[in-house]
Amino acid sequence: MKQVVQNYKSGELALLDVPVPRCKPGGVLVRSAYSLISTGTELMKVSEAGMSMLGKARSRPDQVAKVVQSVATNGVPATYRKVMGKLDSYTPLGYSLCGVVEQVGAGIEDVKAGDLVACAGNEHALHAELNWVPKNLYARVPDGLAPRHAAFGTVGSIALQGVRRGEPHLGEVALVIGLGLIGQLVVQLLAASGVRVIGADPDPVRCELAERLGAAACGDPGSAAVETAVAELTGGLGVDQVYLAAGGGSNQPVELAARLSRDRGRVVDIGKCRLDLPWNAYYEKELDVRFSRSYGPGRYDPEYELEGRDYPIGYVRWTERRNLACFLDLVARGRVDVEPLVSHVADFDDAVGTYQRLKDGDLKAVAVLFRYPGHPGRAAEAEAPAVAVPAVNVSPGRARAAGTPLKLAFVGAGTYATSMLLPHLSRRDGVELSTVVTTTALSAANAQRKFGFAEATTDLDAVLGDKSVDAVFVVTRHSSHAELTRQALLAGKAVFVEKPLALTEDELAGVLAAVEESGNDRLQVGFNRRFAPLLNEARKRFGARTGPASLRYLVNAGRLEHGSWYLQQGSEGSRFAGEGGHFIDTASWLLGADPVSVYAISTPGDEDLQVVLRYPDGSTATISYVTTGPAGLPKETLDLVADGRALRLDDFVRATVYDGRRKQWVGSRLPKARDKGQNAELAAFIRAVRTGGPMPVPLESLAATTAATLAVRAGLAGGAPVTLARAR
Repeated sequence: MKQVVQNYKSGELALLDVPVPRCKPGGVLVRSAYSLISTGTELMKVSEAGMSMLGKARSRPDQVAKVVQSVATNGVPATYRKVMGKLDSYTPLGYSLCGVVEQVGAGIEDVKAGDLVACAGNEHALHAELNWVPKNLYARVPDGLAPRHAAFGTVGSIALQGVRRGEPHLGEVALVIGLGLIGQLVVQLLAASGVRVIGADPDPVRCELAERLGAAACGDPGSAAVETAVAELTGGLGVDQVYLAAGGGSNQPVELAARLSRDRGRVVDIGKCRLDLPWNAYYEKELDVRFSRSYGPGRYDPEYELEGRDYPIGYVRWTERRNLACFLDLVARGRVDVEPLVSHVADFDDAVGTYQRLKDGDLKAVAVLFRYPGHPGRAAEAEAPAVAVPAVNVSPGRARAAGTPLKLAFVGAGTYATSMLLPHLSRRDGVELSTVVTTTALSAANAQRKFGFAEATTDLDAVLGDKSVDAVFVVTRHSSHAELTRQALLAGKAVFVEKPLALTEDELAGVLAAVEESGNDRLQVGFNRRFAPLLNEARKRFGARTGPASLRYLVNAGRLEHGSWYLQQGSEGSRFAGEGGHFIDTASWLLGADPVSVYAISTPGDEDLQVVLRYPDGSTATISYVTTGPAGLPKETLDLVADGRALRLDDFVRATVYDGRRKQWVGSRLPKARDKGQNAELAAFIRAVRTGGPMPVPLESLAATTAATLAVRAGLAGGAPVTLARAR
């Protein structure tokens, strides 16, 4: 079997062939499905191995002290041979994984072969294809919990034990310093406990992520933002608890903890940071400094970990194993969300390269998972929810004769068409409003009178058969969009269809089949936000990025009036299915790619949705679609953070770009002049139809956005991330 190892003397990392461990009594042999790289602890070890001998000594003074003691006891030559022998040996990496029980040792009755378990321990949950794990260091994975999420069990237990040491109470305020992997989990656990959380980290991407996951406010510990948030949330009294989840050699975390704690507050050390306590500050407030020992009671006790001797629950409520099982349960019930923490999933065969990219900074990540080949869980994984993104071959568009007006027909003339589209088109040169088609004669007559259509009819076939009509606008109820679009494409018309393009995968496939059959690629969906002038200028000012981005989009959709046809979900699809494509398209345009997976959760009744999109470069976009917000809250706010810069859009009225700590650019317009891009979108569509040039949004992107919107429903039903499977 293969295992990731490191030579601490040379720093060499290798994927080594080693013997399969024996299944001993008191434990189980586990075939790995996913293992988690601790980007804090493990990278620190990897970095230390690459140091000079002097650097290693400086980083581990505790080990130097042992060497000095050995010299005094055994002499220099014997100590040298002992130290060099230990350094020049392969050591394992890893301590958190999920896998399938392959063999059960004597004395084990709580699991059987084929069960999925989460495993812990830096000697037993290694980055290896097979591990022997003693009884008290594994826990059965709850039904429905994805293996990749269960692989977080050990680090989740570390965070959980740290929170237990802080003894949080409802209504308290906590400060989490360091928003890496452990810090992000601590934030969620505290929020789930009814504690208001403030985060501190110099990385704005991690701050934004923590806020999405439940923190009330986050900021750079060197700025005034954190102190201001503490003052506002505590009335100037200071936080009840501080969790030190940071690493490194700076003493800033313990100094900040003293400054922002209340009198007799609690300070819990979870990470490995410098702890030169400023005596006066800690003495005057009588701060209670506590240490959290890894996964919980039982850690470092060989009788517990290796011999399986449990502690009576009446004396020790939360042991290592009970913490592990508790964390898995929290994730399974949606109380903790680990999916947004997954920055990258690498095949186990690429383990060495993945570590190297992490070490060199080419891969910036909160959490990285290794995915193992051939494990039994892969079959179940392959059957996980997926939505197809159909591929289609299209021919180049056809140019029209110069100087002739573009004749447009409208199918549907409801509120959106008459308020957001037709006013722009009726005033545009080179455009002729030819025919309006509605299901009722009076609505067609009203549209003809208001906007100057040459004809009004209820006969769709007459329009599709009219060779003089160049383009058809489909602005009807959602359930008819796909079929009307398909018919118009087959009739050779350019089509502008309001969102959504389709309500099912079959409908989407049917539209794209019509494109391929007819060779007609003249299709545009009404995703207008990407054409908004203010957002375009902000994107230009933000500039190109090099690293992954984090995007947050809050949509305050509000409640619908009783009787609205939007509520007819049986026939018209969900509300998000109807308009969610707007926001997915905007996110994908800003991130320059189409999503590869979708994860969705909702409040009871699916009133409010959280949709997390993942992109090929590790970027994420979270769309919070809420219907329960107050009417005074802006409808749409968007934040994009990457490479130390940020873009903020406030309801298409104000846009700001930040570079470092300064505002680089601010653009604004009057609320009444809010422009969400409809006019520019229509201009781009008409130009493409007239010239035969590329359509404003590539067909592949329209399909991917529609598939991602459909995947939200599949994700809510399955409770797991949905892969967007692209046809080859």
